Amino acid sequence: MNTIKHVFFDLDNTLWDFRKNAKFALEKLYIKYDVESRYGFTFDEFHPHYHESNEGLWALIRDKKITKEELRARRFKEAFDNLGINNDELAKVFEDEYMETITNYNEVVDGAMELLDYLKPNYKLHIITNGFIEVSKRKIESSDLNGYFDTVTYADEIEILKPDPRIYDLAMEKSGAKKNESIYIGDDWIADAVGANAYGMSAIFFDRLDDNFEMENVPTIKHLDEVRNYL
Repeated sequence: MNTIKHVFFDLDNTLWDFRKNAKFALEKLYIKYDVESRYGFTFDEFHPHYHESNEGLWALIRDKKITKEELRARRFKEAFDNLGINNDELAKVFEDEYMETITNYNEVVDGAMELLDYLKPNYKLHIITNGFIEVSKRKIESSDLNGYFDTVTYADEIEILKPDPRIYDLAMEKSGAKKNESIYIGDDWIADAVGANAYGMSAIFFDRLDDNFEMENVPTIKHLDEVRNYL
């Protein structure tokens, strides 16, 4: 018998397509600042360096090894440095404008809206995100996700990130949910699947990057449509 009443989601790359929207925003900045003609590197050459830097730094934040401020100071500098572009001023301009530009693009993950429409009549829906609070608010409010969620819990509210159990405590408090009536869906193995499971919630791992991690009692899905098999 299904006892689930509350469905919690991660935001970036689970519902809001961060990787796709970030690429759109970065390409616009790359063109705006004429980086290719100034330095001889195409956007397609630059983007993998940014992606590697950003993903690695977010993992360090999750593991409490750096702060979000350090991420903002480092991700574009590292990307440009690794490409052979030594321009700290350009890196800072990219960081500042990127945070404003990214929410001009609001693609959601394939299947997200269909799943939310399916769940909304029967479950309370919530988000827990490690993302920057002001940017995350704009992502939700400016996209098709707006209006679906009863609560949104931002790690920045208490400066504690998933998988720390205290962020789940805050989400339970805000939502009025109980662990045994809740399920969590996210694309980060450590922050989402392992974190929620350790907290005592049911969890589903959305394996978008084919990481192929496995844990007993944590099912893995490759597409959001598959959530219906569990709810």
